[in-house]
Amino acid sequence: MAAIHYLTHIEFEAGAVALLPGVLAELGISRPMLVTDAGIVQTGIVARILALLPSPDGVSVFTGTPPNPTEEAVEAATVQYRAQRCDGLVAIGGGSPIDLAKGVALMATHEGPFARYAGMAAMPLIGAQAAPIVAVPTTAGTGSEVGRGALIRLRDGRKLVFVSPHLLPRRALCDPDLTLGMPAALTAGTGMDAFTHCIETFLSPRINPPAEAIALDGAARAWRWIERAVTHPDDRQARWEMMMAGIQGGLAFQKGLGAVHALAHPLGALTSPSLHHGTVNAVLLPAVLRFNVDHVGDKYARLRTAFGLEEGVDLADAVQALNLRLGLPTSLRAMGVPADVLERIVDGALADHSTPTNPRPLTRENLAVLFTEAYQ
Repeated sequence: MAAIHYLTHIEFEAGAVALLPGVLAELGISRPMLVTDAGIVQTGIVARILALLPSPDGVSVFTGTPPNPTEEAVEAATVQYRAQRCDGLVAIGGGSPIDLAKGVALMATHEGPFARYAGMAAMPLIGAQAAPIVAVPTTAGTGSEVGRGALIRLRDGRKLVFVSPHLLPRRALCDPDLTLGMPAALTAGTGMDAFTHCIETFLSPRINPPAEAIALDGAARAWRWIERAVTHPDDRQARWEMMMAGIQGGLAFQKGLGAVHALAHPLGALTSPSLHHGTVNAVLLPAVLRFNVDHVGDKYARLRTAFGLEEGVDLADAVQALNLRLGLPTSLRAMGVPADVLERIVDGALADHSTPTNPRPLTRENLAVLFTEAYQ
C-alpha cells in the first residue's frame, strides 16, 4: 500500500509578496514576527515587506538567524516572540530562516525541552497549536517553504529534523523576482540543492508515483536552467524556472532522500567550517550516483532522457561536469572539511532519517567510502 499525502497552499507569481497583508488577515495574524537574517536585511527585501504592512512599526523583526539554524537561535527568537506577544510568523529568506521560524512555531506553543521533539518518532508530540507560518522564500533550492520539516543543530552538536504537518507553512508566497540578482555562488549552491532533492527523491525506493513525476520534472527543469540563472542573474525566466524547481524538490522529498543528505546533514552540523548545505550536496552527488548505479532499475536512463543526454553518457560524470561549469568546489577537502571528522560524519549519517530511503543499503563501511571519494 502506498500512503500519499500533499497539503500546502502556494502562491507562485512575480509580485506574490504583495499578497502578504491579505494572507495575514486571512490567517488571523495581527502581530507577526518576521524571521530573517542580516544578509536579507541588507538586500532591502525586509524593508520592502515591512512597507507592505498596515502597521510596520509594531512588527517584531528577528534578524539573528545563523547560516545553519541552531537551538540557541530558536530560543532567542522564541523569547522575542513571547515578549512581543506575537501570534504568527513570517519567514523571509532561504531554508535557514524558514526552518528557524518552524522551530519558533514549535517552542512558542509547546513545553520544552526542544530536543524531545526531534526525529520522525517524535512527530505525534507536535500539535495543532503550533504558531502559523507564512513563508516568503528569497532563494530557490531548499523547498522548506513547502515542507513539513526543519533541520536544526542542537547544543550537543547533532543536526536533527523536527517534522510535523503542523509545521508546514500555512502559505508560501513564492515570488521569483525576490531572487533577481542573487550572487552566482549562492544561485549555484541553492540550485544544486533543488536538483539534488529532485534526484534523490526520484531514486528513493518508496512507492509514490506523483512525487516521482514532480521530482523528474523538477530535476529536468533545474538541469536546463541553472547555468542560465548563474550566468545571467537578472534573467526573470531563469529565476522563475529555478524557483519552481526548488518548490518541486520540496513537494517531492516527502518520498524520502538518500545518501547525499544522510552525509550532508552531519556535515552541516560542523561549526568549523560552516558549510552551505546545497554546495555540500553538489559535491557529494556524483559519488552517490556512482554508488547507486546498479540499484535503480531504469531510472538513470529516464534521467538522461529528461536531461537530453545521449544514451551512453555517465550520469555521475555529467553532474560532476555541471558542478565545474557552475564554479562549485570539487571536493569536501576544497571546502575546508578536515579529514579527521570521517567517523563523526559516518555516525551521524547512520542515524539520519534519509539513510533508510537510499536505493542501495548504507553501512558504516560504504558510507566511509562515499565520504572518502567526495573528500579527495
